Amino acid sequence: MEQTQAPIKFSPYQILVIALIALTQFSVVLDFMVMSPLGDLLIKTMRLSTDQFGYVVSAYAFSAGISGILTAGFADRFDRKKLLLFFYIGFIAGTLSCALAGSYEALIIARIVTGIFGGVIGSISMAIVTDLFLPQQRGRVMGFVQMGFGASQVLGIPISLYFANRLGWEAPFFIIVAFSAVVWLVMLLRLRPVNAHLMAPSMDTRKPLEHLWHTFRNREYRIGFLATALMSLGGFMMMPFGTAYAINNLGLTKEQMPTLFMISGISALIIMPVMGRLSDKMNKAYIFSVASVWLIIFAIIYTNLPPSALWLVATINTLMMMGVMGRVVPAVALNSSLPAMPDRGAFMAINTSLQQMAGGVAAAIAGKIVTQATPKSPLMHFDTVGYILSVVCIINIVMFFRVYRMVQSRAVR
Repeated sequence: MEQTQAPIKFSPYQILVIALIALTQFSVVLDFMVMSPLGDLLIKTMRLSTDQFGYVVSAYAFSAGISGILTAGFADRFDRKKLLLFFYIGFIAGTLSCALAGSYEALIIARIVTGIFGGVIGSISMAIVTDLFLPQQRGRVMGFVQMGFGASQVLGIPISLYFANRLGWEAPFFIIVAFSAVVWLVMLLRLRPVNAHLMAPSMDTRKPLEHLWHTFRNREYRIGFLATALMSLGGFMMMPFGTAYAINNLGLTKEQMPTLFMISGISALIIMPVMGRLSDKMNKAYIFSVASVWLIIFAIIYTNLPPSALWLVATINTLMMMGVMGRVVPAVALNSSLPAMPDRGAFMAINTSLQQMAGGVAAAIAGKIVTQATPKSPLMHFDTVGYILSVVCIINIVMFFRVYRMVQSRAVR
């Protein structure tokens, strides 16, 4: 167990940075996560098959991953504030194109555009966190930043579903565009330049492709990349068809979906700061392992549930989401300690890209595994997805213990 240290307080400006990054993450996560609750509505409105819907989800993930790889070599050559503003405004434009899409093909293209810009935002944000906060603060920072996920479920998804059920599936994307525009403007006016990494001598001579290759060929970095990708691979397999499964298999109504997401989102808001504090005080690999085992247990239970009352579905879903979210904070905090400062932007870009591409692979695989005879029929083989997730989680535990040992070894050098 790691030695307990007194928590280091945040400065007022650091609190502002945390808030801005959390709000940015909220909008990007909401844009991606809202596809799952909109799944049943999109499948029925656009007459999509489960296979096609899997490709809609994958389109964002693959384009985000490829974009991150292509920009990784440049990620440490510019002021991180300027990069964040550029990609965030592109994300806003992409989200607007989603709202205006009138066909399956147009929606696929719009998701690709959104992914190209939105997929890089997370890595830039994490690089900013790593630059501006000490290792003893990062667990708490990650906990607050990752609360964007919970907030998207507590506020974003229920509100989005409310308007989607009344105004059409396009409404949530218009809401995200309006919200993100305000965040972008505040960021432009209040966020200071983040350019300390430009003072590193290596940044003056290393070309973008050389920098990218230097980062990727580092063996320790590659282990961190694989660990994060596996975490995403397991989690993304269940997500795209969550709403369709709840409605068509568990017997819930579309009017009950906002309540279901709100309950699980509240649990995420509670668990994230707790996990952040624990990650700053305890062995992050152990915390990740406990959360993973917890996830395995409730994922298997959830994917084998018969038609059930809302309270039971919400309870099992909430317990399962606690495992999902409980893994993210220690994993991100642990992985952030791997790269040296001159490599952080590239490392975070590659790491996020591989994570998103793994998510795209997972969504596409799930689309092949899960079948549905008609848009109103129960999903078949959803339990298989739960079993595959369990196996991936076990492998993932081993990988993050390797990351933990590398970080500890570097600390004592």
